[in-house]
Amino acid sequence: MEKTETKYVKRTQKDYSMSFKLSVVQEYETTQISLGALKRKYGIQGCSTISRWIEKYGNFDITNKCYQSMEKNKDQELLELQQKVRLLERRNARLEKELELKDMKAEFFDMMIDIAEREYNIDIRKNSSPEQSINITTDAINFV
Repeated sequence: MEKTETKYVKRTQKDYSMSFKLSVVQEYETTQISLGALKRKYGIQGCSTISRWIEKYGNFDITNKCYQSMEKNKDQELLELQQKVRLLERRNARLEKELELKDMKAEFFDMMIDIAEREYNIDIRKNSSPEQSINITTDAINFV
């Protein structure tokens, strides 16, 4: 049998993504799991790594072992608002492009109908009165 050696790879804070850090903090705060168990579960090497993440990103006061509502400082609030503004600007730009495309399609279809009416001398657009649409729906229901 061959023995597989586990190689020790030194990691730094930069090796862990922000989403990973936040998920570990959230797991610590929402479950009764210990810091040591989290460290073993995720293979985190530093003794105080998770504690530092909790201090930075969590709502748990690790020194007093109690939950506290962490007030956001002005820089954090400003950063969050800037991110929301960027997100809304991107969404607005996407919706404006979609609207422009829809308008172009509607204009194109109108032009195609105009050309077809001229070429074939038929009325494609029919002015339907409300009575006609009611008769059409009742006919369709009776047909089924």
